[in-house]
Amino acid sequence: MAETVELPSRLAILPFRNKVLLPGAVIRIRCTSTRSVKLVEQELWQREDKGLIGVLPVRVTEAAAAAAAAAAVGNLVSPGSGSDNGERIVKSSADVLGDSQKQGAKNQEEPIRWYNRGVAARALSLSRGVEKPSGRVTYIVILEGLCRFSVQEISERGTYFVARISRLDMTKAELELAEQDPDIILLSRQFKATAMELISVLEQKQKIAGRTKVLLDTVPVHRLADIFVASFEIGFEEQLSMLDSVDLKVRLSKATELVDRHLQSIRVAEKITQKVEGQLSKSQKEFLLRQQMRAIKEELGDNDDDEDDIAALERKMQSAGMPPSIWKHAQRELRRLKKMQPQQPGYSSSRVYLELLADLPWEKVTEEREIDLKAAKEQLDCDHYGLAKVKQRIIEYLAVRKLKPDARGPVLCFVGPPGVGKTSLASSIAAALNRKFIRISLGGVKDEADIRGHRRTYIGSMPGRLIEGLKRVGVNNPVMLLDEIDKTGSDVRGDPASALLEVLDPEQNGTFNDHYLNVPFDLSKVIFIATANRIQPIPPPLLDRMEVIELPGYTPEEKLRIATKHLIPRVIDQHGLSPDFLQIPEDTVKLVIQRYTREAGVRNLERSLASLARAAAVKMAEQECIVQAGKNGHQPTTSLLDTRLADSAEVEMEVIPMDSSHDEINAFTSTSALIVDESVLEKVLGPPRFDDREAAERVSNPGVSVGLVWTSFGGEVQFVEATTMAGKGDLHLTGQLGDVIKESAQIALTWVRARAADLKLSPAAEINFLENRDIHIHFPAGAVPKDGPSAGVTLVTSLVSLFSQRKVRADTAMTGEMTLRGLVLPVGGIKDKVLAAHRYGIKRVILPDRNMKDLVEVPSVVLADIEIKFAKRMEDVLEYAFEGGCPWRQYAKL
Repeated sequence: MAETVELPSRLAILPFRNKVLLPGAVIRIRCTSTRSVKLVEQELWQREDKGLIGVLPVRVTEAAAAAAAAAAVGNLVSPGSGSDNGERIVKSSADVLGDSQKQGAKNQEEPIRWYNRGVAARALSLSRGVEKPSGRVTYIVILEGLCRFSVQEISERGTYFVARISRLDMTKAELELAEQDPDIILLSRQFKATAMELISVLEQKQKIAGRTKVLLDTVPVHRLADIFVASFEIGFEEQLSMLDSVDLKVRLSKATELVDRHLQSIRVAEKITQKVEGQLSKSQKEFLLRQQMRAIKEELGDNDDDEDDIAALERKMQSAGMPPSIWKHAQRELRRLKKMQPQQPGYSSSRVYLELLADLPWEKVTEEREIDLKAAKEQLDCDHYGLAKVKQRIIEYLAVRKLKPDARGPVLCFVGPPGVGKTSLASSIAAALNRKFIRISLGGVKDEADIRGHRRTYIGSMPGRLIEGLKRVGVNNPVMLLDEIDKTGSDVRGDPASALLEVLDPEQNGTFNDHYLNVPFDLSKVIFIATANRIQPIPPPLLDRMEVIELPGYTPEEKLRIATKHLIPRVIDQHGLSPDFLQIPEDTVKLVIQRYTREAGVRNLERSLASLARAAAVKMAEQECIVQAGKNGHQPTTSLLDTRLADSAEVEMEVIPMDSSHDEINAFTSTSALIVDESVLEKVLGPPRFDDREAAERVSNPGVSVGLVWTSFGGEVQFVEATTMAGKGDLHLTGQLGDVIKESAQIALTWVRARAADLKLSPAAEINFLENRDIHIHFPAGAVPKDGPSAGVTLVTSLVSLFSQRKVRADTAMTGEMTLRGLVLPVGGIKDKVLAAHRYGIKRVILPDRNMKDLVEVPSVVLADIEIKFAKRMEDVLEYAFEGGCPWRQYAKL
């Protein structure tokens, strides 16, 4: 430990940038600049342990540091540009000091200022080195602070500075006298007690307190204060304050305060650490480590773009126009996201959720233009042929929207077989309203989450199809088509049809709550339109929320017009043909409709026309190949196709050279049109699938009748066959039948057996004419399920024909249900059934008398080709079904 030494009147000065050396402290420095190296050589290296130097603090501002750095860059070749901060500033500070002395210290706010008090230091160790390859000499010096001094005057000695000084610390006699002062004794005890407490705390953390305790017992108090304070990381101003504390009382007071402050900070840090470590989970520890990593990256300038992405997301959320309550919820979620790291498990889901909130159209709407009903009618007529009733209802809907734009209109549900234009009608409504159109397919949906979304707690959760569709379309007032609403099902995952009750209720959908979104969204501005093939599968509560508009199948005449106006031009364009090359006359289209596509819609018709177009495409491609082969084989001097008049000619023409062969000229000019006739039709589409003789051939034997049924694909003609054989009087039914139609067969057989004698089907004396005979009733097309209450009269007619051995009229079809007493009951789907009979070429149709009102929906052109017969009782049906009426009726007691 340093003892009291005698100071010379002058000392070589080594500047310290923004640092202070206190008496008793030991530091290690590296000298590389010319000034500092010269000082060490002259004052320390040559004098060995007798050399003393003065260490003087230098205050350097940020502006001065920047200027010094610029000066160092400009003087890179100078050996004085050392590697340590202190030595670099020595050169700059000396220059500034010299300039200020020459100017008479006129600049009162010098960016670099020398302090007027310092500490004399003694070298404890010196080592010399040489840098390669520059050969520059450097010194590493370990200095020990001895005592304070005051600078009286400073001057230059060669390349370094020398100062005239005066000692500030007390002499040995003064110290012995001061130690007897009661105040100093009290302050010494307080300082040692605080220092001992600090050592005890450090002993638990660093295990280095043993040597420090020895210092407390051996080192005088006036030096111990400086040594303790020098070991702390305190600010430059506090270091200067300790340097200025020449008075022992003041020094002890400041040292005690600094030691106590350091002790309290350690205790607070330990308390916080213990509390945090007790609460931190593994993910929280990772968070703290990643926060430190982020701070390190920011210092290195290697920060990623996560912050920019979060800021962009926040700006996007602010511009989304969320309602205040939802905006507060989004802000809470955003604050939570900012505290998370991208590697944390919940970061991705939170960010996707916020992006969904920002992308949803909370306020974005499509401005509706003024609805022009005349233009809407023209557009509907242009896009759809026929469907007069449906078009009229759409026009009424648009008229109400025009008079009251904010009216809550009904949810239209288009019901009809496939291929009749349900989806395209919804698209036409959107075009008339100038709204965006989006289609949501509900076919096969069995999970309620497809409508309401998954809860965010589930892995892989996502919003429902409605919210996802609104996000995709970008406005909150589109025309949304709920396609195939009758194809939804239910299982353990919920009932989607029940979830649609809230969606389609105008009193509830203003606050639709998607489970994933977890905040209400207004669906009241959306125009919902639904489509279905059948009404029966739709639950009654859901059906009650919609207005059903039935779209029956097209008549052959309507199909012909649709094919001419829409299908043929579209097919020709899709296959790269031209109307001049492929020509399909109306007679050919009629043949396709009658013989190949007996359906309610027009999809199979379009497929058949596409087959014709593909055949034409093959022919055109082959002709082009022939022309190309002729050109390449002859190789005329002038190209057959490229020879033209000059660019300035008024008429552009192709010139056939004189040396071209006759075959080449024919190959070039014979690109004839393909006119599809009956022979081409059979060659491309194969033999006809249907013909008008089918019904006559099927009913050529007794026991066969023709019925009309309704399916999800429209009306169909259904043949019923009955036969008898030896047996025990049992009834056999085949054809994949449902319970209802099985009961109808049992009722029909009972009625026939009860009227057997009246109808002369058996002798009056024969009690049971079915004894030892079994009855087998078969419905062809057994792979197709069949059910429904509309085959009763057909079954009775088939059985009467079987037992009477009389054939049913081949041009007659029938539909209707019957009671056990023989009353004919009305059935549904009359328009579809009559259209099906018309497609099959049937000329007479027997209907229940109570279905007369349903013929209003049947087109007049169809009614003109079909004779309609109405029946009240089963006897009326038999009268119309057989040729010449029912001859046994005059004998029957009916």
